[in-house]
Amino acid sequence: MAKIGLFFASSTGNTRRIAKAIKKKFDDDTMAEALNVNKATPELVAGYSHLIFGTSTLGGGQLPGLSTDCMGGGWEEFLPQLSGVDFSGKTVALYGLGDQSKYPDEFVDAMGIIYEFMVARGAKVVGQWPADDYDFISSKALVDDEFVGLVLDQENQKALTDARVDTWLKQIAPEFGLKV
Repeated sequence: MAKIGLFFASSTGNTRRIAKAIKKKFDDDTMAEALNVNKATPELVAGYSHLIFGTSTLGGGQLPGLSTDCMGGGWEEFLPQLSGVDFSGKTVALYGLGDQSKYPDEFVDAMGIIYEFMVARGAKVVGQWPADDYDFISSKALVDDEFVGLVLDQENQKALTDARVDTWLKQIAPEFGLKV
């Protein structure tokens, strides 16, 4: 089994594309193929000591899922399935997609929801990201003036995505025992 599990939920495909871009930077021994959470099992997630979780934020700050027209379901359905998993000793990095112009009051809130869930179950969450280059009003993903993971805005700052992903992967690599 690969060392790092890579899981995402996506409604438009943007979060999946980011997951695939992340995977391309690593070989199969290092990172598993990106997998939509609607095809994952709690047992599969629990088998990894290092995890990367990606999510978009929908509507009024919601997780992707059936109630937000995410075909096949998403984090909304999968997080409750993970409630029995002990994440103690696991290292988790998060990335989230949001639209800071259209949804400035709940910018990347879904990433904050996943963060709270993971921390409550003992996960060590790494990969905090500066909030300086974003224009938003509030976010559940903001802790101590930093985002709890990488934030990408494909609607307003798409040109910055590749550089942000590269910088973030270099930042989390030591926490995952990797070189990028």
